[in-house]
Amino acid sequence: MAAVVLVHGLYHRPVHFALVVERLQAAGTEVLVPELHRGSLPADTAAVQAAVDALREPPIVLGHSYGGSVITGVRGAGRLVYLAAFVPDAGESAAGLGGASPHLREAIVPGPDGSTSLHPDRAVDALYGDCPEPLAAWAVDLLRTQAPGCGRGIPERQAWKHTPATYVVCAQDRAIDRSLQRTMSSRCTDVREWQTGHSPFVARPDLVVELAQELLASRWR
Repeated sequence: MAAVVLVHGLYHRPVHFALVVERLQAAGTEVLVPELHRGSLPADTAAVQAAVDALREPPIVLGHSYGGSVITGVRGAGRLVYLAAFVPDAGESAAGLGGASPHLREAIVPGPDGSTSLHPDRAVDALYGDCPEPLAAWAVDLLRTQAPGCGRGIPERQAWKHTPATYVVCAQDRAIDRSLQRTMSSRCTDVREWQTGHSPFVARPDLVVELAQELLASRWR
């Protein structure tokens, strides 16, 4: 059975996908969640490419938020899934596409070395506003400092031009502008819309699991 590769966004860690990973693995699906924060978009893309290359069959590769820029540069995916994610075209970057909401901008705390972090209370509002309080607190505690520059990286290729791609618009997103999500979704072959905030892998992991299982099953039809 083909595997699923999950790619997190800025400030996040692989463990943020834990609820999704647990359920997919329980159903017998192989799941890989590469660690990003490699210092640049090319380095992050290389980490995901290594995970894809290690698999026997082309996997489903899901990117969340900035993770969309990462998966856009990857070769060998069987299907791409953009979850409230950036879908850059040639010459475009996540930062250049814009779309960061006032909620997210207000949450960003600059560091003296150019790095940034997120103010915990404001991060809840921007990223996890639809999550139960204990889950939101868990997710915020896991957030890490982000090195500068990754969001300005430009993918070397546009995998969505060659690989079937599903876009999931998160209609209650307080981090990435929903109108931008809908514009970017037109670059994909399939569009879904969920009534969730920016992080359904925390708030509604069942939705992410069901989508992955649907796409995996469709390979054998």
